[in-house]
Amino acid sequence: MHYISTRHGSQGTPRPLGFEDVMLAGLARDGGLYLPAEWPHFSPAEISALRGQPYAEVAYRVMRPFVGDAFDEPTFRRLIGEAYATFDAPEVAPLEPLGDSGLHLLELFHGPTLAFKDVALQLLGRMLDHTLSARDQHATIVGATSGDTGSAAIEAVRDRPTIDIFMLHPRGRVSEVQRRQMTTVLAPNVHNIAVDGTFDDCQDLAKACFNDLAFRDRRALTAVNSINFARVMAQIVYYFWAAVKLGAPERPVAFTVPTGNFGNVYAGYAAERMGLPVSHFVVATNSNDILARFFETGAMTVADVVPTYSPSMDIQISSNFERLLFDLYGRDGRALAEAMTAFRATGRLAVGDNALGGVRALFDAGRADEESTLAAIADCRKRYGETLDPHTAVAYAVAQRHRRDAAVPMVVLATAHPAKFPDAVEKATGERPALPPRLADLLDRAERVEGLPNDAAALKVLIDERMDGLRQPRSARRQKDIA
Repeated sequence: MHYISTRHGSQGTPRPLGFEDVMLAGLARDGGLYLPAEWPHFSPAEISALRGQPYAEVAYRVMRPFVGDAFDEPTFRRLIGEAYATFDAPEVAPLEPLGDSGLHLLELFHGPTLAFKDVALQLLGRMLDHTLSARDQHATIVGATSGDTGSAAIEAVRDRPTIDIFMLHPRGRVSEVQRRQMTTVLAPNVHNIAVDGTFDDCQDLAKACFNDLAFRDRRALTAVNSINFARVMAQIVYYFWAAVKLGAPERPVAFTVPTGNFGNVYAGYAAERMGLPVSHFVVATNSNDILARFFETGAMTVADVVPTYSPSMDIQISSNFERLLFDLYGRDGRALAEAMTAFRATGRLAVGDNALGGVRALFDAGRADEESTLAAIADCRKRYGETLDPHTAVAYAVAQRHRRDAAVPMVVLATAHPAKFPDAVEKATGERPALPPRLADLLDRAERVEGLPNDAAALKVLIDERMDGLRQPRSARRQKDIA
């Protein structure tokens, strides 16, 4: 399998890349995102054959076409098995019905850091380490997080000698549990950075490092955000897993996904492209509703980021949406590159009626504000005895307004453990959810984090100094250890 950039052809004719090169590169050198030149296809018989298989076997079969000869079968099976052995739930991603409502929760929070990001990152960390070790290379991860990616990525690569990780988070805009899951990891290869700005600012800083090709090459940069297609690949698996449990391929299934950076729901879109019978997807946003507005109007218009109870969705510029736009632009990378450049300049991007009509056939979208989020947490607890985190609550609320056919099962992706957001859950239910015993002392652990202004040059200086072994910070930044 070969991979191309969403901006394919905008800077000449690049050579086709295989899986390992795409995994190590993260972001394409032309500024686009990688995706397969063609999607692999699963026949109904192949989908049926997944029924009754353990999660690791489903993962192997679904992902195998993407990796090609990057890993031999025994190695790939071993890496998958090791990744999912870290999960508390034997099923990895339990599917729980909500009474007889036709709604089902796909619990994706049983990994080491209690968020759906573990499903992909526990595997990606191992794949990166295996490849770098085989090549006798070292890589530097630069990533941005709105909360959960950071802790999941850090947990996946901590103490690995082949990798250093610099993770940016917006200061004061992640929950305390989310922050401490990152900043209490004191491994020498882990560098946490609190940026004075929003998640979109953090994402722009990370992209600035990748777009500086000399710096990128000097530091062998790679990414673990969902701009890295390997992340998307691993998330495709649980769409197949859930749909087969609910009767696919003989019956279609619908999915509602709490959405910030669009990577999670794009993985579902990929599963549908691969032959999975999906009735439709519902994109659920909080008050930062640029995606909901796009599906309503056909235009993306940037607004200010508003802090909410669901901080992992406090995003206006969703990087992974470019992968869907690539299809909406007829897979014309040059035209999309021009459109994305204009979007950055003007804050607005619109697609034509034909493209909008096609996307609306598969996607619905809705939003839930702060009041609705708390009401959804309380409602699900009262009606079904399930405690939702605020991101899942957004999806639960929106799903009920956008079901097209009550006879089609609707899967709501439960993306985080409620204990990661105890303040919101307590406000909604009157009870404060407890962390699992292995994280019970999290709030007492020492933290290590470095402050940084919203300045790409300062970030590159920091990375250079850390990677060159320097210890004294320059005046362009400040260091702060939080006890």
